[in-house]
Amino acid sequence: MPKPVVALVGLPNVGKSTLFNRLADERLAIVDDTPGTTRDRIYAEAEWNGVSFGIVDTGGIDPSHGGNQPLSTGSAQYIDQIRIQADVAIRDADAVLFITDGGSGITPPDREVAEILRRSQKKLADGSLFPPIFVVVNKCDSRPRIDEVTQFYELGLGDPYPISAIHGLGTGDLLDDLVATFPPHPAESEDESVKIAIVGKPNVGKSSLLNRLVGAERAIVSPTPGTTRDAIDTPLDFNGMPITLIDTAGIRRRGRIEHGVEQYSVLRSFKAIERADVALLMIDATTGITNQDAHIAGFILDAWKSTIVLVNKWDLVEKDNYSMETFTRRVRQELNFMAYVPLLFISARTGQRVNQVLPLALQVQEERLVRLTTSKLNQVLREAQDTHPPPAHAGRQLKLFYGTQVRSDPPTFMIYVNDPKLMHFSYVRYLENRIRKEYGFLGTPIRIVTKGRREK
Repeated sequence: MPKPVVALVGLPNVGKSTLFNRLADERLAIVDDTPGTTRDRIYAEAEWNGVSFGIVDTGGIDPSHGGNQPLSTGSAQYIDQIRIQADVAIRDADAVLFITDGGSGITPPDREVAEILRRSQKKLADGSLFPPIFVVVNKCDSRPRIDEVTQFYELGLGDPYPISAIHGLGTGDLLDDLVATFPPHPAESEDESVKIAIVGKPNVGKSSLLNRLVGAERAIVSPTPGTTRDAIDTPLDFNGMPITLIDTAGIRRRGRIEHGVEQYSVLRSFKAIERADVALLMIDATTGITNQDAHIAGFILDAWKSTIVLVNKWDLVEKDNYSMETFTRRVRQELNFMAYVPLLFISARTGQRVNQVLPLALQVQEERLVRLTTSKLNQVLREAQDTHPPPAHAGRQLKLFYGTQVRSDPPTFMIYVNDPKLMHFSYVRYLENRIRKEYGFLGTPIRIVTKGRREK
């Protein structure tokens, strides 16, 4: 089930990014030590009282886009940007945090955003409004500021929540009420199809690949980057196997994401990755792998999704006998945190090797669901310790007692040790490689969780 997505909406300098960072940092129990995955993001995962959800920082709307007029004047172009941001947020998020400044009080642009949000809410059968909107009054770090919060009832969006994002004051009450609005389970039956998301930078050929796989002009194909705004679902029957192809808008670096529609097309792409089983990460062979390709790969890894790297436009590259080997080496170097991912060199325009994409994706999905027996896993762990004993730390030796696979999708292994603090991430990586040597888990990340247990 995809995680709920919460959008942070508001004017510049009201503290959206500060609150974003604080909410992301609340997820202390799920920390990934994998090197090379740090990146600038407008999307992160948060957790509160055991409930996980995604958060999206919309970025402040730059007043300079509407000229050098002060915020209070609310120029037409500036208000248009606010309208786009608020409109798309309420259509694509499961909840909206409308951030305001307790020091400045209510401004005319605040009233404009509130009016847009209020008009756009839908009334559900039970009488409640969707998505729920929370008026968050930031910078309330003193008693006089908190006492003045009542003025925000004027926005007509319910109770205001006084907080201080920088100090964390009041965020607990806000989060309690926020997660209470998330549905526990979907009412409808689950879709049993294999979901394959096509992701990558703008203009790498995602829509062209979709059209080639489906055999019809399902998506608009244009050389203009950013043509695809929505995540488009296309059901497909492939050799009797139901598949859902998800074409997504291109993901750009944070600084190059335009405010408004394109910003939220990124939100849709992230949501598509979240609900996919396998992500097809497309790279442009004519430009080579870039930092943004690695950023997107890192996000896919954060979501624990299986991956295939598709090097598209291979027909446009001048080649010699070593071109594919050289490009492969470069990709492996840049994506060294995903060494298990298969590469496929294709041309969506000519159809070169496109017929291999879906069979490979289904193979990766099958390996994602594989379970190792406990006896086989413990044999691997014993042989791993015999070959390379765990390093000692501060005079204490890590001991592995036994392990078991606790789930698949993705493959997750629980290893019982004398002290989890002694398990260095480099040894976790070593154990992962030994497990992969026994069974490849092609294209699929492996989770290894350590748990303390007293030695008998």
